[in-house]
Amino acid sequence: MTTTVHILERPDVRLRYEVRGSGPLLVLTGAPMAAAEFAPLAEALAGDRTVVTHDPRGISGSVLADPAQDSTPELRAGDLTAILDDLGAESADVFGTSGGAVTGLALVARHPGRVRTLVAHEPPCVELLPDAAEQHAAVDDMIETFHRDGLWAAFAKFMGNAGFEEGAEAGPPPSEQVVADGSRFFAHELRGTTRYVPDVEALKAGRVVVGVGAESGQLVTYRTSVALAELIGVTPVEFPGDHGGFVAHPEKFAEVLHGIL
Repeated sequence: MTTTVHILERPDVRLRYEVRGSGPLLVLTGAPMAAAEFAPLAEALAGDRTVVTHDPRGISGSVLADPAQDSTPELRAGDLTAILDDLGAESADVFGTSGGAVTGLALVARHPGRVRTLVAHEPPCVELLPDAAEQHAAVDDMIETFHRDGLWAAFAKFMGNAGFEEGAEAGPPPSEQVVADGSRFFAHELRGTTRYVPDVEALKAGRVVVGVGAESGQLVTYRTSVALAELIGVTPVEFPGDHGGFVAHPEKFAEVLHGIL
């Protein structure tokens, strides 16, 4: 499948995005996940869709004018509308996962006419939980740990709080880009994403589907997803795998997404 790379200059960021396939427009978005992580899923969907993937602001190839600028769901939603404008598209279906699902919620709230269907897969909207104060304190502790003890100490706390099991086998040494993106996540993105409060009435007015992983029952993002689904009056749709199911099971994940859209 041919992939074209586009560069979009905005006042505060140089956005990099990719387009593959043909058919109705579908945007895949994550935060902090870059376009490369969505490539297998995009390939699985591009047979009958024009699929857009992108590097979120400050991540990988999307370079900020001010590296100290925080990333918020509202800013990222504005970036998605700019990409749609750049493509000459009035609207698109949107699949967002993790922080990208929160971006999608902000997009529906601020630019409802641009989204046909939003599939929000495990958005970490911890404000919706009964233990929100404890979750916010845990996030603050992760960020403080990052600044004091470094990326990997913060990441260990992040994974433990999220509900992932310890003891995963170590992979190859991380690239400089992985370190840069992870550092940006803790320093400038995590707090704004987890503190986002969904606009329930706006979401009810649109077509919003909430997705959960079949293996995500122990995760905080499973609880946040169920809470959001209850608030907007929908039944969660189950996807293969856990929080990263779109990476581990792209073909099966694409089948479920096709069924929704």
